[in-house]
Order: sequence, then structure tokens, then C-alpha cells
Amino acid sequence: MYKILIIEDDFIIAKSIKNHLLSWGYEVECVEDFKHVLTQFVEYDPHLILLDISLTFYNGFHWCSEIRKVSKVPIIFISSAADNMNIVMAINMGGDDFIPKPFDLNILTTKIQALLRRTYDFSSNSHLLEHKGAILNVSDSTLTYQQNKIELSKNDFKILHILLENKGKTVTRDALMTRLWETDVFIDDNTLTVNVTRLRKKLDEFGLTGFIKTKKGLGYLVD
Repeated sequence: MYKILIIEDDFIIAKSIKNHLLSWGYEVECVEDFKHVLTQFVEYDPHLILLDISLTFYNGFHWCSEIRKVSKVPIIFISSAADNMNIVMAINMGGDDFIPKPFDLNILTTKIQALLRRTYDFSSNSHLLEHKGAILNVSDSTLTYQQNKIELSKNDFKILHILLENKGKTVTRDALMTRLWETDVFIDDNTLTVNVTRLRKKLDEFGLTGFIKTKKGLGYLVD
């Protein structure tokens, strides 16, 4: 089931769209806290976003830009500000389509279906893992924190991926070594220590000090 996030501060419009899309079998959530849109986006991890331009606190262009720093999720702008300047700006900011208000809900649904089909029929779904503001995009192996994109090696990514998948739980050293063996390079206990130390240093440089904790004699965790 595809998940759709509606970022629209006119709650009557948002509810109308939500009820219509629910009837088509989509899973739908509406943003309510317009100061922390990115947080809800990461937690919900939708397959598509419907985004208004005029919003409380920050406008849709701002949130489109923030989302594009961590994800390639399809974004459809829905707005009554449908002059050429706003349409061009919406697309240049990373939007995939623009539907002027007022619109027919059936046309909106058709556009959503077409965009979902183009995006996901030929590629795997994006998947985001977040901890303390750091966002790991599993689909492209990137880590973003405070608008910085942190370069990850293949082993960096594998270590963070398994730790974030098990957030709050200790991951044993054996489990980590098994995951790293998928690189076709043998990883022993000492090599694992070197990899974790190198990753921690990289995270420290971007302000993520203490991101990975050691459980002596057991393994590592993020919590």
C-alpha cells in the first residue's frame, strides 16, 4: 500500500483529499505541526507528498528544499498560487508536478497514480532511518545531518544501517562482522574495531559525537 503525506494547512482541504485517497486504498497522513514538517516526513516515510505553497511558519518551497536534501520522493505541489513564476519555481525546487487549486479530486488521483507508477514500477522504494536529526537514506546510501551530506564508505553505510535498524538495541560484533562480510572482504575483530573507530571520527567531525555507543563485551548501539 502506497503512503501519501499531505502538507496542507487548510484542514478542510486536507481532510477532503485524505478521505478521497483513503477510498482509493492509499494510506494517508496529514501534517499538523508545520514547524516540524521534516520530522513527520522522516517518521512517516511516504511514497509521495502533496505540498501546498502557502503554509504556516515556512512555505512549501522551503520544505521541498529540505526534503530534497534527504530524499527523491515524488512531490506534487497543490496551490492556488498558480502563476507561471510559482509553477517554474516549484519545479526548479524539486517538485515533480503542479496542480492548481481548485482541482477535481479524480484528476488529482489520476496524477498521483501516474507519478507513483513512473517512480516505483522500475525502482525500489526509498527508505529513511533517522536518529538525533541524522537521516540515513537506504536507497542511495547517504547520511544527512544539519544540511550536511556526509560521505559514507560501503562499510560505514552497512554499520550505520544495521545499527539504525536496531535502534535502542545492542548489535553484537558478530552480527556486524557478518553484515560487513557481504562486501566479499573478510572482516575480523580488529578490522571491525578500525571501521567503527573511523566511522565515529567521521561522525564527530559533523557534530554527531557519541552517536555510536559501545556495550563492552557485547557490541554497539544507537539509542
